[in-house]
Amino acid sequence: MTLAGSGLLEHCHHPLVRDLAWILLAPDLIEIPCSGRPSRGELGLEDDDRLAAWLNALEAAPGALEAHLTPALKGRMGLYHERLWQFLLDEALGTRLLGHNLRIHQGKRTLGELDLLYCRRDDPNPVHLEVAIKFYLGLPQGPGAPNSQARWIGPGGADSLAAKREHLHRHQLRLASSPEARETLMQLLSPHWPAERDCPAPTMAVRLAIPGVLFYPWHAPMPAPREATLGHLSGHWLYARDWYRMRDGLPRGTSGAWLHKPHWLALPRRETLLGVRDLEARLAQHFTELAFPVQLALWHIDMGWRRVFVVADDWPRQIPLPPRP
Repeated sequence: MTLAGSGLLEHCHHPLVRDLAWILLAPDLIEIPCSGRPSRGELGLEDDDRLAAWLNALEAAPGALEAHLTPALKGRMGLYHERLWQFLLDEALGTRLLGHNLRIHQGKRTLGELDLLYCRRDDPNPVHLEVAIKFYLGLPQGPGAPNSQARWIGPGGADSLAAKREHLHRHQLRLASSPEARETLMQLLSPHWPAERDCPAPTMAVRLAIPGVLFYPWHAPMPAPREATLGHLSGHWLYARDWYRMRDGLPRGTSGAWLHKPHWLALPRRETLLGVRDLEARLAQHFTELAFPVQLALWHIDMGWRRVFVVADDWPRQIPLPPRP
Protein backbone atom coordinates (compact mmCIF):
# COMPACT_ATOMS: atom_id res chain seq x y z
CA MET A 1 0.00 0.00 0.00
CA THR A 2 1.46 3.36 -1.01
CA LEU A 3 1.48 6.49 1.11
CA ALA A 4 -1.31 8.94 0.31
CA GLY A 5 -0.01 12.47 -0.20
CA SER A 6 3.44 11.19 -1.18
CA GLY A 7 3.77 14.15 -3.55
CA LEU A 8 4.00 16.43 -0.51
CA LEU A 9 6.69 14.19 0.94
CA GLU A 10 8.76 14.28 -2.23
CA HIS A 11 9.15 18.05 -1.93
CA CYS A 12 11.06 17.53 1.34
CA HIS A 13 14.81 16.91 1.27
CA HIS A 14 15.85 17.13 4.93
CA PRO A 15 15.50 13.62 6.48
CA LEU A 16 13.99 14.94 9.73
CA VAL A 17 11.45 17.06 7.88
CA ARG A 18 10.60 14.04 5.74
CA ASP A 19 9.94 11.95 8.86
CA LEU A 20 7.78 14.73 10.30
CA ALA A 21 5.77 14.84 7.06
CA TRP A 22 5.48 11.04 7.14
CA ILE A 23 3.73 10.93 10.53
CA LEU A 24 1.25 13.50 9.21
CA LEU A 25 0.48 11.42 6.12
CA ALA A 26 0.87 7.78 7.22
CA PRO A 27 -2.34 5.90 8.14
CA ASP A 28 -2.77 4.03 11.40
CA LEU A 29 -2.25 0.27 11.47
CA ILE A 30 -5.43 -0.68 13.33
CA GLU A 31 -8.72 0.80 14.46
CA ILE A 32 -9.64 0.19 18.07
CA PRO A 33 -12.52 1.68 20.11
CA CYS A 34 -10.98 5.12 20.57
CA SER A 35 -10.99 8.44 18.79
CA GLY A 36 -8.33 8.48 16.09
CA ARG A 37 -5.26 10.62 15.79
CA PRO A 38 -5.34 14.45 15.52
CA SER A 39 -6.59 15.31 12.04
CA ARG A 40 -4.73 17.63 9.73
CA GLY A 41 -7.64 20.03 10.13
CA GLU A 42 -7.22 20.00 13.91
CA LEU A 43 -3.52 20.71 13.43
CA GLY A 44 -4.29 23.64 11.14
CA LEU A 45 -2.59 21.84 8.21
CA GLU A 46 -5.56 20.42 6.31
CA ASP A 47 -4.97 22.38 3.12
CA ASP A 48 -2.14 20.90 1.00
CA ASP A 49 -0.79 24.34 0.13
CA ARG A 50 -0.66 25.34 3.80
CA LEU A 51 1.04 22.08 4.74
CA ALA A 52 3.56 22.47 1.91
CA ALA A 53 4.35 26.02 3.04
CA TRP A 54 4.79 24.85 6.66
CA LEU A 55 7.15 22.06 5.59
CA ASN A 56 9.07 24.41 3.29
CA ALA A 57 9.62 26.79 6.20
CA LEU A 58 11.10 23.92 8.24
CA GLU A 59 13.32 22.94 5.31
CA ALA A 60 14.62 26.51 5.13
CA ALA A 61 15.28 26.76 8.87
CA PRO A 62 15.51 23.25 10.41
CA GLY A 63 17.52 24.27 13.46
CA ALA A 64 14.71 23.96 16.02
CA LEU A 65 13.63 20.58 14.65
CA GLU A 66 17.23 19.30 14.65
CA ALA A 67 17.80 20.48 18.22
CA HIS A 68 14.61 18.76 19.39
CA LEU A 69 15.25 15.44 17.63
CA THR A 70 19.02 15.02 17.89
CA PRO A 71 18.89 13.56 21.44
CA ALA A 72 16.64 10.77 20.15
CA LEU A 73 18.57 9.80 17.01
CA LYS A 74 20.57 7.07 18.76
CA GLY A 75 17.84 5.85 21.10
CA ARG A 76 14.68 3.83 20.74
CA MET A 77 12.61 4.44 17.63
CA GLY A 78 9.57 4.89 19.87
CA LEU A 79 11.28 7.81 21.60
CA TYR A 80 12.15 9.38 18.24
CA HIS A 81 8.53 9.00 17.15
CA GLU A 82 7.28 10.61 20.37
CA ARG A 83 9.59 13.59 19.91
CA LEU A 84 8.33 14.07 16.36
CA TRP A 85 4.80 14.32 17.76
CA GLN A 86 5.94 16.70 20.52
CA PHE A 87 7.40 19.05 17.92
CA LEU A 88 4.38 18.73 15.62
CA LEU A 89 1.80 19.49 18.32
CA ASP A 90 3.79 22.45 19.62
CA GLU A 91 4.63 23.98 16.23
CA ALA A 92 1.56 23.20 14.11
CA LEU A 93 -0.72 26.13 13.34
CA GLY A 94 -3.77 24.76 15.16
CA THR A 95 -2.45 23.15 18.35
CA ARG A 96 -0.14 23.72 21.29
CA LEU A 97 1.60 21.20 23.50
CA LEU A 98 0.69 21.29 27.19
CA GLY A 99 2.89 18.48 28.45
CA HIS A 100 4.49 15.14 27.61
CA ASN A 101 5.66 11.96 29.36
CA LEU A 102 3.52 12.78 32.39
CA ARG A 103 4.09 10.21 35.13
CA ILE A 104 1.02 9.25 37.13
CA HIS A 105 1.69 8.13 40.71
CA GLN A 106 -0.34 6.39 43.37
CA GLY A 107 1.65 7.11 46.47
CA LYS A 108 5.15 5.84 45.74
CA ARG A 109 3.93 3.56 42.96
CA THR A 110 4.07 4.70 39.32
CA LEU A 111 0.86 3.74 37.52
CA GLY A 112 2.10 4.75 34.08
CA GLU A 113 2.88 7.67 31.85
CA LEU A 114 0.78 9.80 29.52
CA ASP A 115 2.59 10.35 26.23
CA LEU A 116 1.22 13.74 25.21
CA LEU A 117 -1.21 16.39 26.38
CA TYR A 118 -2.23 19.15 23.98
CA CYS A 119 -5.10 21.44 23.11
CA ARG A 120 -6.39 23.21 20.05
CA ARG A 121 -5.62 26.91 19.86
CA ASP A 122 -9.34 27.62 19.55
CA ASP A 123 -10.40 25.22 22.35
CA PRO A 124 -8.76 25.08 25.81
CA ASN A 125 -10.02 21.57 26.60
CA PRO A 126 -7.02 19.23 26.88
CA VAL A 127 -6.54 16.14 24.75
CA HIS A 128 -4.57 13.09 25.85
CA LEU A 129 -2.74 11.51 22.90
CA GLU A 130 -1.00 8.14 23.04
CA VAL A 131 1.40 7.37 20.20
CA ALA A 132 3.12 4.20 19.05
CA ILE A 133 4.96 3.28 15.87
CA LYS A 134 5.14 -0.39 14.99
CA PHE A 135 6.60 -2.62 12.28
CA TYR A 136 5.17 -6.13 12.50
CA LEU A 137 5.85 -9.28 10.47
CA GLY A 138 3.04 -11.78 9.96
CA LEU A 139 3.42 -15.51 10.72
CA PRO A 140 1.45 -17.83 8.39
CA GLN A 141 1.49 -20.39 11.20
CA GLY A 142 1.31 -19.18 14.75
CA PRO A 143 -0.93 -18.61 17.75
CA GLY A 144 -4.63 -18.10 17.20
CA ALA A 145 -6.74 -17.86 14.05
CA PRO A 146 -5.24 -16.82 10.68
CA ASN A 147 -6.27 -13.20 11.31
CA SER A 148 -5.14 -13.17 14.95
CA GLN A 149 -3.16 -10.13 16.00
CA ALA A 150 -0.92 -12.50 17.98
CA ARG A 151 0.54 -13.75 14.67
CA TRP A 152 2.01 -10.31 13.95
CA ILE A 153 5.31 -9.89 15.80
CA GLY A 154 8.15 -7.39 15.89
CA PRO A 155 11.39 -8.09 13.98
CA GLY A 156 13.14 -9.00 17.23
CA GLY A 157 10.33 -11.32 18.31
CA ALA A 158 9.88 -9.52 21.63
CA ASP A 159 6.39 -8.07 21.13
CA SER A 160 3.24 -8.58 19.11
CA LEU A 161 0.39 -6.54 17.72
CA ALA A 162 -1.97 -8.36 20.09
CA ALA A 163 0.07 -7.45 23.16
CA LYS A 164 0.48 -3.83 22.09
CA ARG A 165 -3.20 -3.47 21.28
CA GLU A 166 -4.26 -4.83 24.66
CA HIS A 167 -1.80 -2.65 26.57
CA LEU A 168 -3.03 0.45 24.76
CA HIS A 169 -6.72 -0.39 25.11
CA ARG A 170 -6.76 -1.69 28.66
CA HIS A 171 -4.12 0.52 30.28
CA GLN A 172 -2.69 3.50 28.40
CA LEU A 173 -5.93 4.87 26.97
CA ARG A 174 -7.72 4.51 30.33
CA LEU A 175 -4.97 5.94 32.49
CA ALA A 176 -6.02 9.58 32.03
CA SER A 177 -9.45 8.86 33.53
CA SER A 178 -8.02 7.57 36.83
CA PRO A 179 -8.39 9.79 39.94
CA GLU A 180 -4.59 10.00 40.24
CA ALA A 181 -4.25 11.21 36.64
CA ARG A 182 -7.04 13.76 37.06
CA GLU A 183 -5.28 15.20 40.10
CA THR A 184 -1.96 15.43 38.22
CA LEU A 185 -3.61 16.98 35.18
CA MET A 186 -5.52 19.59 37.15
CA GLN A 187 -2.26 20.73 38.78
CA LEU A 188 -0.66 20.98 35.33
CA LEU A 189 -3.62 22.75 33.74
CA SER A 190 -4.44 25.21 36.53
CA PRO A 191 -2.21 27.99 35.10
CA HIS A 192 -4.03 27.66 31.75
CA TRP A 193 -7.57 27.39 33.13
CA PRO A 194 -9.79 30.18 34.54
CA ALA A 195 -9.93 30.07 38.33
CA GLU A 196 -13.55 31.21 38.75
CA ARG A 197 -15.64 28.69 40.67
CA ASP A 198 -18.43 28.75 38.11
CA CYS A 199 -16.04 27.82 35.31
CA PRO A 200 -16.60 24.14 34.44
CA ALA A 201 -13.67 21.76 34.75
CA PRO A 202 -12.00 20.85 31.46
CA THR A 203 -13.20 17.77 29.64
CA MET A 204 -10.59 15.27 28.52
CA ALA A 205 -10.61 13.65 25.10
CA VAL A 206 -8.43 10.59 24.45
CA ARG A 207 -6.77 10.00 21.09
CA LEU A 208 -4.43 7.41 19.59
CA ALA A 209 -1.93 7.48 16.72
CA ILE A 210 -0.37 4.14 15.74
CA PRO A 211 1.27 4.35 12.31
CA GLY A 212 3.68 1.77 10.98
CA VAL A 213 3.94 -1.05 8.43
CA LEU A 214 2.62 -4.63 8.31
CA PHE A 215 4.96 -7.02 6.48
CA TYR A 216 3.23 -10.01 4.89
CA PRO A 217 5.16 -13.25 4.29
CA TRP A 218 6.58 -13.36 0.77
CA HIS A 219 6.42 -17.16 0.64
CA ALA A 220 2.81 -17.74 1.77
CA PRO A 221 -0.58 -16.01 1.64
CA MET A 222 -1.88 -14.47 4.84
CA PRO A 223 -4.93 -12.33 5.69
CA ALA A 224 -4.68 -8.96 7.37
CA PRO A 225 -4.95 -8.99 11.17
CA ARG A 226 -8.22 -8.24 12.90
CA GLU A 227 -8.98 -4.49 13.10
CA ALA A 228 -6.39 -3.58 10.44
CA THR A 229 -7.23 -0.34 8.66
CA LEU A 230 -8.05 -0.66 4.97
CA GLY A 231 -5.29 1.77 4.03
CA HIS A 232 -2.49 0.44 6.25
CA LEU A 233 1.03 0.52 4.84
CA SER A 234 2.34 -2.90 3.91
CA GLY A 235 5.43 -4.72 2.69
CA HIS A 236 6.80 -8.27 2.60
CA TRP A 237 9.27 -10.25 4.63
CA LEU A 238 11.38 -13.17 3.41
CA TYR A 239 14.10 -15.50 4.61
CA ALA A 240 17.68 -14.74 3.55
CA ARG A 241 17.68 -18.02 1.61
CA ASP A 242 14.82 -16.70 -0.55
CA TRP A 243 16.49 -13.39 -1.46
CA TYR A 244 17.78 -14.51 -4.88
CA ARG A 245 14.39 -15.87 -5.97
CA MET A 246 12.70 -12.66 -4.90
CA ARG A 247 15.39 -10.54 -6.58
CA ASP A 248 14.97 -12.39 -9.87
CA GLY A 249 11.34 -11.27 -9.96
CA LEU A 250 12.18 -7.58 -9.65
CA PRO A 251 12.15 -5.33 -12.73
CA ARG A 252 15.56 -4.80 -14.31
CA GLY A 253 17.16 -1.65 -12.95
CA THR A 254 15.53 -1.82 -9.51
CA SER A 255 17.43 0.19 -6.90
CA GLY A 256 17.09 0.42 -3.15
CA ALA A 257 18.35 1.44 0.28
CA TRP A 258 19.24 -0.23 3.56
CA LEU A 259 17.06 1.47 6.19
CA HIS A 260 18.65 2.28 9.55
CA LYS A 261 16.78 3.10 12.75
CA PRO A 262 15.27 5.50 13.55
CA HIS A 263 14.78 6.36 9.85
CA TRP A 264 12.28 3.61 9.14
CA LEU A 265 9.57 6.21 8.59
CA ALA A 266 9.86 8.24 5.38
CA LEU A 267 11.52 6.34 2.55
CA PRO A 268 14.71 7.92 1.18
CA ARG A 269 14.86 10.17 -1.84
CA ARG A 270 15.41 8.24 -5.06
CA GLU A 271 18.69 9.97 -5.94
CA THR A 272 20.29 8.34 -2.86
CA LEU A 273 19.47 4.74 -3.83
CA LEU A 274 21.98 2.00 -4.66
CA GLY A 275 21.80 -0.82 -7.17
CA VAL A 276 20.28 -4.08 -5.97
CA ARG A 277 23.59 -5.90 -6.45
CA ASP A 278 25.27 -3.52 -3.99
CA LEU A 279 22.57 -4.23 -1.41
CA GLU A 280 22.89 -7.93 -2.11
CA ALA A 281 26.60 -7.97 -1.29
CA ARG A 282 25.91 -6.28 2.06
CA LEU A 283 23.12 -8.74 2.82
CA ALA A 284 25.34 -11.73 2.13
CA GLN A 285 27.99 -10.36 4.50
CA HIS A 286 25.41 -9.44 7.14
CA PHE A 287 23.86 -12.88 7.41
CA THR A 288 27.23 -14.60 7.72
CA GLU A 289 28.03 -12.56 10.82
CA LEU A 290 24.81 -11.25 12.36
CA ALA A 291 21.25 -12.44 12.66
CA PHE A 292 19.07 -9.36 13.17
CA PRO A 293 16.49 -8.62 10.45
CA VAL A 294 17.19 -5.94 7.86
CA GLN A 295 14.63 -3.60 6.33
CA LEU A 296 15.15 -2.56 2.70
CA ALA A 297 13.31 -0.06 0.52
CA LEU A 298 13.22 -1.04 -3.17
CA TRP A 299 12.14 1.19 -6.03
CA HIS A 300 11.49 0.95 -9.74
CA ILE A 301 9.42 3.21 -11.92
CA ASP A 302 7.23 0.26 -12.96
CA MET A 303 6.51 -1.02 -9.44
CA GLY A 304 6.94 2.07 -7.26
CA TRP A 305 8.19 1.62 -3.71
CA ARG A 306 8.36 -1.75 -1.99
CA ARG A 307 9.38 -2.34 1.61
CA VAL A 308 11.07 -5.67 2.37
CA PHE A 309 12.31 -7.23 5.59
CA VAL A 310 15.01 -9.89 5.13
CA VAL A 311 15.34 -12.22 8.15
CA ALA A 312 17.71 -15.03 9.09
CA ASP A 313 16.71 -18.51 7.99
CA ASP A 314 16.02 -19.54 11.62
CA TRP A 315 13.77 -16.51 12.34
CA PRO A 316 11.87 -16.13 14.63
CA ARG A 317 13.80 -17.49 17.56
CA GLN A 318 10.98 -16.54 19.95
CA ILE A 319 7.27 -15.78 19.61
CA PRO A 320 5.51 -13.68 22.25
CA LEU A 321 2.66 -15.36 24.10
CA PRO A 322 -0.79 -13.92 23.33
CA PRO A 323 -2.07 -11.59 26.05
CA ARG A 324 -4.41 -13.07 28.64
CA PRO A 325 -8.12 -12.45 27.99
